[in-house]
Amino acid sequence: MSMSDPISDMLARIKNAQAVNKRSVSMPASKIKEAIAAVLKDEGYIKDFRVEEEGPGRALSIELRYVDGRGVIQRLHRYSKPGRRRYAGKEDIPRVLSGLGVAIVSTSNGVMTDRQARAEGHGGEVLCLVA
Repeated sequence: MSMSDPISDMLARIKNAQAVNKRSVSMPASKIKEAIAAVLKDEGYIKDFRVEEEGPGRALSIELRYVDGRGVIQRLHRYSKPGRRRYAGKEDIPRVLSGLGVAIVSTSNGVMTDRQARAEGHGGEVLCLVA
């Protein structure tokens, strides 16, 4: 069965797994999901991720991070959706919680944080907001 929005599915799986204090969560892998997971790892929101070859397809396994029994990710929100793509120039990329959170942006130079995109002078599609 095809999925209309695989990124939303990824974010929902992470939120649901963290809500029940799961150690890790698994989902079908894609390059964009791997790039988002890499940004989440670099920013300290998850412990680690890995891509596993399972049968006919690949699976992305994400190890969630907890501090004092609470999940590090407090908010995870899909910003740009298939029905309404939201693009922003380098000046218009949203700031999440006045810089305490992260906006994940897909640019022509790859997927990166809002801070990196502003520093390098790139705009692009704002995929999601994390706090």
